[in-house]
Amino acid sequence: MTSAAKSISVVNTVANLAAHLDPVHADGLTVGFVPTMGALHDGHASLIDASVASTDVTVVSIFVNPLQFVPGEDLNVYPRDIDGDVARCAAHGAAVVFAPSVNAIYPKGLPLEGIDAAKIDPGEVAQPLEGRERPTHFIGVAEVITRLFTAMGPCRAFFGEKDFQQLQVVRHLVAELNMPIAVVGCPTVRESDGLAWSSRNVHLNDRERATAPVLYRALQAAAAAVAEPGWDRMAVEATMSTMIEAELAGPVDYAAVVDPLTLLPPEDPRPGDELRLLVACQFGEARLIDNVGAVAG
Repeated sequence: MTSAAKSISVVNTVANLAAHLDPVHADGLTVGFVPTMGALHDGHASLIDASVASTDVTVVSIFVNPLQFVPGEDLNVYPRDIDGDVARCAAHGAAVVFAPSVNAIYPKGLPLEGIDAAKIDPGEVAQPLEGRERPTHFIGVAEVITRLFTAMGPCRAFFGEKDFQQLQVVRHLVAELNMPIAVVGCPTVRESDGLAWSSRNVHLNDRERATAPVLYRALQAAAAAVAEPGWDRMAVEATMSTMIEAELAGPVDYAAVVDPLTLLPPEDPRPGDELRLLVACQFGEARLIDNVGAVAG
């Protein structure tokens, strides 16, 4: 197990990635994988650190997947900084950066022409919340993560809990397709005022940045409410929405209390049951999501 990488390799094709990883697998060493869309921040760095601490060789992918963006979203202006990203990966001990082109991942062209063209089913857990607001998003996630996992081979894959529904979709895919991947969920990393680190935070203006921590405050208030005996799901969700809308001056996409496995409203929750609280809304040009765990009172 390595504590830090002395140098880092940048590869752009699946074949070159295999050239690096085949000897690693042959030697019986463990591989850690951190899939990203670049614009790396402290949240990504924590995933790299977790991988480096628990595997022999860490690979970070940097690929802005077009299929994850629904029409009208920020694909063309999504932040990109490949040189800075590679430097951050090296500083945190990653051994390889996999930075493929779109053609390298989709050699026959982008396969999707809408939700009905899905080749890989992201599962029922993909249907509510983000799936309702962005109907093709998780189809794109399922498509790219399956291709990335196939290119990686056996590994431990590290995902942040900030994208909690995505984490559950990935777990579904690995189980459904029987992939030799161990999925590791890692805690959300936050700035000092509670705002979850996100690559999209760079799109916030000063006023929006000052307002955005309301998401975390609303989630904390909801978690405290859920912990009380006799709590009511719809009342808690309404409180979250009201708190956010009071500062946002606009509607939230969702504010939900759900079963963490199904992402659906919990059925007859009992004291001690684990729950997940999730919110999403638009702050100017940036759409932000956040979530926390909670325990029913």
